[in-house]
Parts: sequence; C-alpha cells; structure tokens
Amino acid sequence: MSSTVEANVRPGYDIELQRIADYVLDYRIDSAEAWGTARNCLMDTLGCGLLALRFPECTKHLGPIVEGTIVPHGARVPGTSFRLDPVKAAWDIGCIVRWLDYNDTWLAAEWGHPSDNLGGILAVADHLSQKRVAAGEAPLTMRDVLEAMIMAHEIQGVLALGNSFNRVGLDHVVLVKVATTAVTAKMMGADREQILSALSHAWVDGQSLRTYRHAPNAGSRKSWAAGDATSRGVRLADIALRGEMGVPGALSAPQWGFYDVLFSHTNKDLATKPEGERKFSFQRDFGSYVMENVLFKISFPAEFHAQTACEAAVTLHPQVKDRLDEIDRIALTTHDSAIRIISKSGALANPADRDHCLQYMTAVPLALGILVAEHYEDEFHAAHPIIDELRDKMEVIEDERYSRDYHDPGKRSIANAIQVFFKDGSATDKVEVEYPIGHRRRRSEGITVLEDKFRRNLATRFPQGRTAHICELCRDQPRLEETPVHQFVDLWVI
Repeated sequence: MSSTVEANVRPGYDIELQRIADYVLDYRIDSAEAWGTARNCLMDTLGCGLLALRFPECTKHLGPIVEGTIVPHGARVPGTSFRLDPVKAAWDIGCIVRWLDYNDTWLAAEWGHPSDNLGGILAVADHLSQKRVAAGEAPLTMRDVLEAMIMAHEIQGVLALGNSFNRVGLDHVVLVKVATTAVTAKMMGADREQILSALSHAWVDGQSLRTYRHAPNAGSRKSWAAGDATSRGVRLADIALRGEMGVPGALSAPQWGFYDVLFSHTNKDLATKPEGERKFSFQRDFGSYVMENVLFKISFPAEFHAQTACEAAVTLHPQVKDRLDEIDRIALTTHDSAIRIISKSGALANPADRDHCLQYMTAVPLALGILVAEHYEDEFHAAHPIIDELRDKMEVIEDERYSRDYHDPGKRSIANAIQVFFKDGSATDKVEVEYPIGHRRRRSEGITVLEDKFRRNLATRFPQGRTAHICELCRDQPRLEETPVHQFVDLWVI
C-alpha cells in the first residue's frame, strides 16, 4: 500500500544554488583580460543603449510607471533624464541595451547576451552610490560594476555551456534573471543565506517561453524580455534582503521543482537518467572564462549566428551589386544552430522578425554593401523589394564541420559561407568566414572597430565635448575603475 503522507523534511539548499552564492561572495578576479574585456563590454553595451533611443518603439516603454514620480536617489537611465526606482531603472536600461541586438553574445548549448545583466547592475550601483554619499559614506566605484559584470557573465555563461533551455522551450533570459539576482543581492549587502533565498526564488519564478523569438510569432517582446528579467532579479534580491525565507529545493524537489516541472521531463538527454542525476551539468568551475571569451557584435546589428554571413555578403557585394537581376540562386552554407534559430521563409511581419531571419540579414548587405538597424524597419522593407527577391533565391545548407566547430569549446566558430550563381552559368567565388570580427580570435582587430562604434553611438545623443570626455574616461582602465558610480552615470544624463 502506498503512503498518503508526504515526508516534511526540509532539505538544505540545492548544491547548484550554493555554488553560485559562494562564487559571488568568495571569488577574487585576477584576470587582467577579464577586467579589460569588461570595460570594453561596458562601453559597447551603453553605446548600443544610446543608439536604441532613436527608435520610438523602444522609448515608449521608458520612464516611471506613474508619470511624474520622483524617487529619492533614483537610478538614472543613460541618455535620458529619467530618475527611477532601481527595479524600473533596471527594466529600462535592460530594454535599451538589448533593443537593437547589437552588443555581446554568448553561444553554447544555450545562447544569450550576458551584458543584459548591466540593467540591474548599473541601476542598483547608481542608487546605492547616491544613498551612500548622502549618508556620508563612500560610494560604489565602477570597479564594483565591472566585477559584477564579470560575475554575471560567468554565472549566465557557465550555466549555458552544457544546459540547453531552448530545447525545452524556455527562453535564455531565465539565466539573466538568475545572474542579476545573485550579483545585485551581493551589491546590496546580502549575506549567504539571503543570496541563496533570492536565487531560489529566481528558479521558482515562472519562466519565459521562447514563443516570441520564433516564426510565426517573432515580435518585439524579444527586445525587452531581458530588461524584464534583469529587473525581476533586482526585485527578488530586494525581497530576500527584507528577510523573506527561501525555497531550498527550488531545483530538485521531486514533482514540484524546476528540474521535474520545466527541465528534465522534456529534455531527452535528462529524462532517461535516474531521478537524482536529472540536474544541470557544469563543464567548468565559475571563474572569469565567459568574460574573457565573450563575443562582440561589432559590425552588424544582427543575430550573432548571422554575423559571418553578413561579413561574407559585404565581401561579395562589389561582385553582385550590378547583377542582382541576373542571380539564379544563392548558396548559403551555415551551421545547425543558425538553421534552427534564424532560418526563415515567407513573409516577415515586423523589424523583430527581420533581424532574426538569416536570409534577410544576408540579403541586405549583399544588395547594399551595408547593414544598419534602420534596414529592419517597415519603411525600408517596403521600399526595397529586391531583398525578398534575394531571400527567395537562397538555399540554406548545413556544413557538418561548421556545426562541429561551433560546439567545439576550443574553437567556438560561427561559420557561414556564401556563393552566388548567375543565370548565365557563371558564379562568384565561395566566400567563407569562420570567425566574426567580434570573436576572441580576432580581439585585437576588433577592439579598434568597437571603440569607433562606441564613439559614433555616443555622438547620436551627446555633443562633441561630452562624447570625447566619456571616450577618454572609458579607455583609461585605472581611472574608470576608481570613478564613483554616480559620477560616471552623471555623464550619461540628458
């Protein structure tokens, strides 16, 4: 006879939560490469946020929930005059930095954008710094911000290395929420128990579905989903710091935990394992690996799996620009993840649909020699029917070597190749690009381009003098690190 009584023995916190908490509390970052890359990531992320302010569909989301609200020591949203509570400020900063999908990326079993965590990190740091100064205490410095960025990148990225959330229909922003929760709780002064409590609530929370990232439902929610997630991380950290009890078995509780409800029962790799082994896999310990190896979107505001396709298209543009009507077919050779995520046929309904279409992102630079954010807008699309004509002529082919090298931790390539065939039987060369300019293997080449991009983005919002001042500060690692956070954010306020 089966028991009708459930054993009420409260467990200790899941070991996965303990690993994250101990990392943020105890790990000391000694990698000069990680610190320097974090500085470049900060520049690129905030610069992309400024560029997004040119788009009304983004700015309509910004500002206080209740118009006219005045928040003491409120966190500022770069490029605006808003001064908000840290939760809404995190939402707004996260929204603008992700809107154009134009800064860093992490590709593994799960993909995502670890810089999304800057929404919560900068909002909390700005608010706390102002409060501390008002109380006669020392403010947080930008070194604290960079440290939190490195740790948030590491938490999100290491969890992504061996655990695919997209395969069970969950969006990668769950990892933004978890990482932001951990690092902002630490910034707020949480102890180990409070960080564990906050993390447990992040996993117990309902998690976003990927519906809004895929045909036929792709839409603009994907541009603010990360802002929503980093904001929720700040809220959960605040709840824990108020003394709220945690949920120790948030991941592992039989039947009711994250593993059984949302992860392992629909993950074929885990479903066949014994119950105690249905858990996250960790390929490496937490350190600074992710920040050191993060990918930058430097040349194109395009989903990262298409970056090398865009680069190849720009290379081919001079050979095809005067023969677009003569094209018979276009062979687009790629890797498995690009096919699964962004390969689409048929009508594209909106800008968010277009900037996640491999064929569209390739066709524009093939025809024009350039790809900018405005090329996803309805007006551009309507005025350039050649783009859809080129899409219809594309044949997407997987190269198994590209797929293997994409998953190889020693390579992490993101290869694409393009060859254009004409109606008269002639063809272009096959142009192959395995590593985009934002890859670690091309880091020295890419940083100069990243700095130029940063300067251009600043100039869309600030006068020449302030643009030069911000650039000078951000290029000086020691000076930036010692700058109080509230003084740094002062420079970004309109």
